[in-house]
Amino acid sequence: MTFTELFESGEKSRKLGHFASMMRMALVNGELVDEEKRLLMRFAEKLDITPSELANIEKNPSIYPMSPPNSAEERLAMMLDLFKIIFADNEIDDNEKELLKRYAIGLGYTEDLANKLIKRSIQIFEGGLDLEDYRYLLNRK
Repeated sequence: MTFTELFESGEKSRKLGHFASMMRMALVNGELVDEEKRLLMRFAEKLDITPSELANIEKNPSIYPMSPPNSAEERLAMMLDLFKIIFADNEIDDNEKELLKRYAIGLGYTEDLANKLIKRSIQIFEGGLDLEDYRYLLNRK
């Protein structure tokens, strides 16, 4: 196996693990709502998940382990993807919060950082921005 093939194999495993994690998050409440399905299909396409891989993940998402990236930016992007899935139904429950926390810790965040990230992200997704935060986000390039 060449170095390139090894890199591509690792990248594919990371994408499968990330998508499987999103699927587990979406299924935590049972049946998928339409918005969750739409987002999952969009992420499957974005992550180059084949139809057969998608079928395997739908059957048993826990068979794909999470493989955290080295980059803080990539870890944050993965958390954002999960928040989009969780807030597809415009609510978050305690089970989803706990799964998010475990996922964040699995990505390499400390428990304290995971709690802060989740708390702040929930505020953002629920529209709980104050004027200062809103202004910052508008002016950010």
